[in-house]
Amino acid sequence: MQRKHATRTSPRDFGPAPSYGSLGLLARAITAPLRRTEPKRRLSLALQGGGSFGAFTWGVLDRLLEAEELELDTVSGASAGAVNAVILASGLAAGGPAEAQRRLERFWLRVSDAAPAIRFGRAANDSAALAVDLLTRFVSPYQLNPLKLDPLRDCLADLVDFERLRADSPVRLVIAATRVKTGQPRFFRAPDITLEAVLASACLPLLRHAVEIEGEWYWDGGYSANPPLRQLVLESSADDILLVQLTPETLERLPLLSPDIARRMSQITFNGPLHREVEALADLRAMSRRDGLFRSRFCRKLQRLRLHRIAAEDEVDGLDRASALAIDRAFFLRLKESGRAAADRWLAGLPNAG
Repeated sequence: MQRKHATRTSPRDFGPAPSYGSLGLLARAITAPLRRTEPKRRLSLALQGGGSFGAFTWGVLDRLLEAEELELDTVSGASAGAVNAVILASGLAAGGPAEAQRRLERFWLRVSDAAPAIRFGRAANDSAALAVDLLTRFVSPYQLNPLKLDPLRDCLADLVDFERLRADSPVRLVIAATRVKTGQPRFFRAPDITLEAVLASACLPLLRHAVEIEGEWYWDGGYSANPPLRQLVLESSADDILLVQLTPETLERLPLLSPDIARRMSQITFNGPLHREVEALADLRAMSRRDGLFRSRFCRKLQRLRLHRIAAEDEVDGLDRASALAIDRAFFLRLKESGRAAADRWLAGLPNAG
């Protein structure tokens, strides 16, 4: 899965093999594996944020890491998507796909153990989420947590070697945070990704302290680029981009109770940036067709682009009614298995890269 460019090699590159003696046997032994070499499909990933629903992305990544026919190019993310992205890249750098799988598992299981006092099962999700919502309406994180206790910081510091990632990331990275002052996104790439940058991308302002970087304050990247999609298209070298969408888009019934209304407002807010980016890409693609024979390199790239989508709401029953603050381990594991199954079906439907 690391960025090693696969090339199709022909036995002719080695000249004609003698048909006699041990030399002929040796030549055939060398060239036989080369005949079976197929080019890998280069894939970039856009990982949406969504709180605890990020365990679904864990499952998707866990399955993709087992796909030897894929080569990851660029990964973008916001909030939980950014967390998954940097853990994925750090694991690949440290030991390849198996290590990336191990680190993702360690992270999500540690999250489920991080706050045992507020763990709750599926039946209690609504009441627990309502309690948290009411608390944050009257008490800010600066009052509730004046000492800035942060289990996420400790967990990321333990699992991600940020110095190594900045020096030599095996995949390109683009993670988003939102500038508090202007509401505009800031994109952090592998050479400048720090622990503070990831914490900024995952900073829900009613739950966590704003993160200061270079004299500027940041909140959750989901408010401005969830996930960074246009930027991913600009920087990726892959023709295939897989969007992993966590926040439910549709709701069949009108929400009438306060918790349901608040949840739906949050879903609309965090899907808004994605909708705008998809529409902008569609407009750019339509415009690129008008350039005729003299299309720019970017226009040709847009015409080749294939945008794929795996949506958690299509795979997990009742996700539109679940709380993105739930950290019950059984809930995490259910999301993970749903993500793995969805990725498995997606892989089965891909045409051969050649």
